[in-house]
Amino acid sequence: MKTSVLELRNISKAFYGVPALDNVDLQVDRGTVHALLGENGAGKSTLVKIISGAYQKDSGEILIGGQKVEINNPQDAIKLGIGIIYQEFNLVPQLTVFENILLGREPLTRFNTIDRKEMQKLAEQTLRPLGIKLDLNAPIKKLGVAQQQMVEVAKALSLDADLLIMDEPTSALTQAEIDQLFTTIRKLKETGVSIIYISHRLDELFEIADEVTVLRDGRHVGNRNMTYISKNELIKMMVDREIVDIYPVRDAQIGKELLKVSGLCIEP
Repeated sequence: MKTSVLELRNISKAFYGVPALDNVDLQVDRGTVHALLGENGAGKSTLVKIISGAYQKDSGEILIGGQKVEINNPQDAIKLGIGIIYQEFNLVPQLTVFENILLGREPLTRFNTIDRKEMQKLAEQTLRPLGIKLDLNAPIKKLGVAQQQMVEVAKALSLDADLLIMDEPTSALTQAEIDQLFTTIRKLKETGVSIIYISHRLDELFEIADEVTVLRDGRHVGNRNMTYISKNELIKMMVDREIVDIYPVRDAQIGKELLKVSGLCIEP
């Protein structure tokens, strides 16, 4: 039997009288990946910011684990087990992996100094169940984008997050790194963590998402099981019209050469 970790009912939000969200519903079940889909301006970012406490709703209800709650700021969201991983990572480049994971929550020794050994132990305990292998002593600036993303995931989990929001997590990743991320996401699901997954890449939603909610012009269009919907149906829900040809043939004249590069090298 499915249990809801997050439920939004009739959420509305306006800016200077202009509606950004109009009675939007969303339900995320425990241990699932729930895709949030819509064109630019559909209201996805506004909805996510309300869930994470960056914005406050004008009306509607938010329920966590079936209990009505108020999320007035990001600290409220963290206390309720909600973590968000933005496209722009919130990491300190000069600090190490373990220092970033526990930044602001450093354990202390009996002499009231930072217990770095305990920090490393806690960071390792967070990473181990996910099969994430990182050099805990490596500075963030030495890591690739995919590894930095794993640090963000670990940081959120170290705060006991039950719900992770991932905003365009594959936008800067290679295919191998995307495969690694999806492996981590599946392990998160196995531990009961739920994920709201925002992406414009429809193909990857069919690989990783269980459910999808579509927004259009700030309104809730519908919720579907990813097993029983096609790409064309998703596109129609997003744009409210049939798409006959996603890549229409264009009869264009090839003009004169505008740019030519040869012998380009990058110094290591």
